[in-house]
Amino acid sequence: MGDTATVEERVRAVWNDGRSRTLVAIAGGWFLSMGVRLTYPVLLPNLREAYGLSLTAAGFLLSLLWMAYAVGQLPGGILADKFGERRILVISTVISAVTIAFVAAATSAPILFGATTLFGLGTALYGVSRFTALSEIYPDKDGSAIGVTMAAGEAGNVVMPAIAGVVAAAIAWQLGFGIAVPLFALVGVSLWLFVPERAADDESAIDSISVDAARYIFEEISRPAILLVGLLQILGYSIWQAFTGFYPTYLIEVKEFSPSTAAGLFALFFATGILVQPLSGNAYDRIGLNRILPVLMGLTAVGMVAVSFVQSFWAVVAATAVLSSLLGQATVTLSYITAALPRDMRGTGLGAIRTVYMGLGAASPLLFGAFADRGFFDEGFLVLAVVAAAVSLLSLRIPDR
Repeated sequence: MGDTATVEERVRAVWNDGRSRTLVAIAGGWFLSMGVRLTYPVLLPNLREAYGLSLTAAGFLLSLLWMAYAVGQLPGGILADKFGERRILVISTVISAVTIAFVAAATSAPILFGATTLFGLGTALYGVSRFTALSEIYPDKDGSAIGVTMAAGEAGNVVMPAIAGVVAAAIAWQLGFGIAVPLFALVGVSLWLFVPERAADDESAIDSISVDAARYIFEEISRPAILLVGLLQILGYSIWQAFTGFYPTYLIEVKEFSPSTAAGLFALFFATGILVQPLSGNAYDRIGLNRILPVLMGLTAVGMVAVSFVQSFWAVVAATAVLSSLLGQATVTLSYITAALPRDMRGTGLGAIRTVYMGLGAASPLLFGAFADRGFFDEGFLVLAVVAAAVSLLSLRIPDR
């Protein structure tokens, strides 16, 4: 009860001083950005049927989405440092609205792949700006504020895919994507109204591209602690990409659950994450990354092993709930990295780091899909368990912030 009270106090604290509207606006954008991207795995069976995609081709589609998201991180960080978070957040929602409309209207596989790539680039602009904005607005409670916002993303992962699945079954899969268009427009207006003109100082070390600026960024992001946390983020993100990309398909094709049951279990994974992420952010603020991350990734390894062996519905439910520990990983690692970077290059530095780990991690859906195409779906989850266990052990070496 004491821990619960502490979490409640910290969540309540981030609403003080008139900042709640800013938090809601940023969290709302992340709700949509994550929710629509995680609609892809739920609608993947529909896309495979509509365009005749193999598991490998479906994995390539997901890899394109996340690779584009990775590529856009560094430009997003540079633009946030130079022009301010509010403008970049709004631009991101506008691009996302337009491109997801093209995804919904795609008449061929090439158009689907192209529009998906552009959608990934559009949402990428949101990724860095939300971190730097929250880190500045809540300098002493950044873990809690980021945890709350990331929990909103998990809520999006519960709500948006579920709605898309119902709409796809009742009407058409295209509408499952199309319903996001007006929602992105609404969020864009909220961001413009409630996010400060510039959350950071007007001074920026990245006013122009130069050798000195590049050297400065490289020196800051290559410090040993940041490199180690960055490595763990690469591994953790690769696990997340492969798992979320194919879990609904795995439940349908291997566990032989119905599409609606698979979608429900996928929603359960993210619904549990709504609790996991604020708790993880709170634990990070209180005891540090090197004490909470080993627990989160250790539980993830256990869940991966369990889900590859169990067969009954309730056993899969339990394994899915345990696997939601994976969702707390990014909350603590990204809070650590964001706080460790100097303010005058925080957006650019975080963007560079996110580009690297997301770019490398984006290959995992393609690899996992190719693995599954050859009949090694269960074994793929065991490989993910080994990687999660390695992250758990390595995280013990991270120094306190």
